[in-house]
Amino acid sequence: MRHARRRVVRRVTRLAAVGGLLLGGTMVTHAVASEPGTPDAVPFSTASPADADTAGPGAGLVQRLGTSRTAGSWVGEDGRTVVAVTDEEAAAEVRAAGAEPKMVRHSMDDFDSATKTLSSAPRVPGTAWMKDYRSNQVVVRGDSTVSGDDWSSLTEVADAIGDFVRMERVEGTFTTRLAGGLPVLSTAGRCSAGFNVTDGRREFILTAGHCGPQGSVWFSDDGGRRKVGTTVGGSFPGDDYSLIAYDGGKAGENAGVVAVGGGKGVRITGVAEPTVGQRIFRSGSTSGLRDGEVTALDVTVNYPEGTVGGLIESDVCAEPGDSGGPMFSEGIALGVTSGGSGDCRSGGITYFQPVTKALADLGLKLIVAPEADGGGNPSPAPSQAQGVAAPDAATPGSSTSVRGILPDPSTLVSRLADPRNVGPGLLVIGGSLVALVASRWIRTEQDRKAYRRQYSAMWG
Repeated sequence: MRHARRRVVRRVTRLAAVGGLLLGGTMVTHAVASEPGTPDAVPFSTASPADADTAGPGAGLVQRLGTSRTAGSWVGEDGRTVVAVTDEEAAAEVRAAGAEPKMVRHSMDDFDSATKTLSSAPRVPGTAWMKDYRSNQVVVRGDSTVSGDDWSSLTEVADAIGDFVRMERVEGTFTTRLAGGLPVLSTAGRCSAGFNVTDGRREFILTAGHCGPQGSVWFSDDGGRRKVGTTVGGSFPGDDYSLIAYDGGKAGENAGVVAVGGGKGVRITGVAEPTVGQRIFRSGSTSGLRDGEVTALDVTVNYPEGTVGGLIESDVCAEPGDSGGPMFSEGIALGVTSGGSGDCRSGGITYFQPVTKALADLGLKLIVAPEADGGGNPSPAPSQAQGVAAPDAATPGSSTSVRGILPDPSTLVSRLADPRNVGPGLLVIGGSLVALVASRWIRTEQDRKAYRRQYSAMWG
């Protein structure tokens, strides 16, 4: 009776193992047959600077009134637009438009003249200058690497311009953040993917220009096994943007989503220029999702590698490896991380390349997410043009999962458990082979023991 039970168990085990081999082989065949050579093309929309109202309420008023009568605009703490004006007539026009005027001494023409003079002076790495609309001053900053003699020479240039130029020393150093949502790696270092863009035929990653020269090959893992693409163009110094062409030509699923960590993503629904005082969010592969405020526009920074102009300045922190990562607010793409000083422990200053400038120069469009469905929350309507909201009311944008974003941020276990991959089939095949070998070994051992018992009985 006992031997009969053993035979039944062995037969059931062998049948299960053979069935597992057939099932696993079918799963692998199905996964391979259904897996495309390149990411599937999925429906998406595009956005370009021409599609968006990049003027906005404050910038529109400044443009209409002229640079000799205004000195910039910003978002106040209550969310209202504030416009710096130089005469009462301009102030009345600002009030009539529903914004708040602020009388100042110096116009945008004065600012432009001052920054032009600073740019013509001998270049000093570790310095930067910006137009501070709220204080009606041009601020010149010098980091810890600037020598006393260089700082004195630059101070003389500033004094000759006028008393509205303020000199300011800062801690740390102005560096590009080379070590965005998700890491991309090459021999040049580690950066973060920014936004996905397209020329209508191929799709690319827009990231920072200092991340690597043309021809740099990028991977999503430090072992160089999962290739993302190759740098095919960009500008640095002068600007700070570059393009990584996807290896398969397509960004794949969720091309209009940026990763913000924890398996979460934000739908990108448009592109625009930022406003001073606007609350913004930045994502990077080193420090994750961080928020801050735009503090200045059209900033010039003298990095050790070269001078970059037209940057966005913010008080949000960043660290090495965050370069190229996306900066956005309420789902509106604004910039990619360029560089700065400080870190996310002590705080600092971070500079961004405007997305609108990069897209215009490259002749590309931003890939934006389709309308929200069951996979995420509806996109909030921007409280003002350009997605500008009161600093304490703005949100990153509509949330969704980051499944399908390249590179895949999922864990090894979840990838193996995905029925669309070959992993589950291989696991079934492996388990079946183990069971088959084990059942064969058990039978052999049992036969050997039975032979010994019979031999012993015969020869006593």
